[in-house]
Amino acid sequence: MRTVATEGLRHLDIGRSALARGDWDQAKGAFERAIADDDSPQAFEGLGLAAWWLDLAPTVFDARERAYRAYRERNDNAGAARVAIWLAWDSAAFRGEHAIASGWLQRARRLLEGVPLAPEHAFLALRSGVFALLDEGNPDEASRLAQETIRVGQSLGLTDYEMTGRALEGFAHVTAGRVPEGLRDLDEVSAAILAGDIKDYLLMGLAGCYLIGACDRIRDYDRAAQWCDRIKALCKKWGLRPLFAVCRTQYASVCMWRGEWDEAERELTAATDELSACRPGMTGEGLVRLGELQRRRGKFDEAIALFDRAVGHPLASLGRAMIAFDRGDFKATTDLADRYLRKLPRQNRTERAAALELLIRAHVENGNAAAARQTLEELNDIANKAQTDPLRASANLAAAAIAAGDGDHTKARRNLEDVIDLFQKSGAPFEVARARLELADVLGELGRADAAADEARRAIEELTPLHADHELARARAVLDRVTMPAAKSGGPSATRARNDRGGLTARELEVLRLISRGLSNQAVAERLFISEHTVHRHVANTLMKLNVPSRSAAVAHAARLGLL
Repeated sequence: MRTVATEGLRHLDIGRSALARGDWDQAKGAFERAIADDDSPQAFEGLGLAAWWLDLAPTVFDARERAYRAYRERNDNAGAARVAIWLAWDSAAFRGEHAIASGWLQRARRLLEGVPLAPEHAFLALRSGVFALLDEGNPDEASRLAQETIRVGQSLGLTDYEMTGRALEGFAHVTAGRVPEGLRDLDEVSAAILAGDIKDYLLMGLAGCYLIGACDRIRDYDRAAQWCDRIKALCKKWGLRPLFAVCRTQYASVCMWRGEWDEAERELTAATDELSACRPGMTGEGLVRLGELQRRRGKFDEAIALFDRAVGHPLASLGRAMIAFDRGDFKATTDLADRYLRKLPRQNRTERAAALELLIRAHVENGNAAAARQTLEELNDIANKAQTDPLRASANLAAAAIAAGDGDHTKARRNLEDVIDLFQKSGAPFEVARARLELADVLGELGRADAAADEARRAIEELTPLHADHELARARAVLDRVTMPAAKSGGPSATRARNDRGGLTARELEVLRLISRGLSNQAVAERLFISEHTVHRHVANTLMKLNVPSRSAAVAHAARLGLL
């Protein structure tokens, strides 16, 4: 005759078997029956895990809190610590309560003091490392905790934890700018996954997510795309809904980089909707990426609304800085980019790169060449150590901005040609098109109107299928600007063109023509998609070249020369 306790154990075994094959509903029912027969901590813990996979947040918290109390009543510190680690994860993911998450992790540490080496030590080090890397932006601390995960995994023969620890260590190395070392770790983990060395599909999924996240940091989207496909297949096979939503967010970055913006929007919208319904604490990443997509399309108000929804996410402030730059507000760009960088530890190097590039370009527009050069030193160091084409392109783009600001258009041309080559190699059509527009401006300054017009037209061809409205408007303005002098003078040589313009560059003449219509520096800047400081610099150059004391005198002199 079966006793109540025996029935409880039988239902526990059924629940565990169901978990092992990914049948979350059956597992949930079995654990609920086990609790009805014998409310053991193991039954509550099993119910919490089944509910976690089913996105049933109230059940997750209730079951795990009761499991924690039951383990404590039995003086099972390892069991209580294990559940406390889960509750830390839950508090951050489901509720966005990071202070409470930190409290649960500290409780787990205290409970594991004096406990002989156990899997819980690896679990604690792994989760603490993830919080250190993703929430605190501290790759050095994350690397230390990853090494602790590896040590415990090796000591106890837990290959799953060892390999997941190596994945986290690789992610931390990449974030710190130690890209070759990080990729070596991640390649080893990928081989272990393919070989079947990692059995736990939760840890397998996490290891894959760390790999994709590292690729995203260095814009290695070919590698990321391959792993997105694998992790998505794994998630679909086992019904790993939480991991699938995160993976879709990462996959959308691949699509955005490749210019597949409609697919990126579908993936981000689906992932964000799913996470907001069950894990609102995890929606920030998807919202800021969706905001970045709208920014690229020129829908700035929609982008800002999305950044506002991503409360507290650091990339939201970077997104706002980029919009300020797109709108020509370079002082606000400097403030926002600097604010973002102040919050990010200097050892978090690859996450700093995009903000550094933006800050350099804003410094140039604000006339602060010394600050731009100083910032470029850090960006160059990151790019040189990372050894990836997209980061090299970013550094070259910033260097081109400085060169153009100094009037060294030949150097700027070479930098921008390298930028285009590197971005083309990386499969980034939007970045290629924007670099072409910069090159078109520089070629125009060099008097190479035909080459400038060719770059502008190619940029328009690349931007049109993306429906990048703001950049398309800028591209058409650039095309008008660089073709205007040639059309006026019948396409003379560069020297002849400059002579016909009284020694003025094409841009200086264009600025002067707009001034002659009564436009202010700000209005000229808005019309030409350049900064007010740049307009001021062109006006100063014009006064010097024409040897006149004022704007009105420059207009009168240019009119006498027939330039207007």
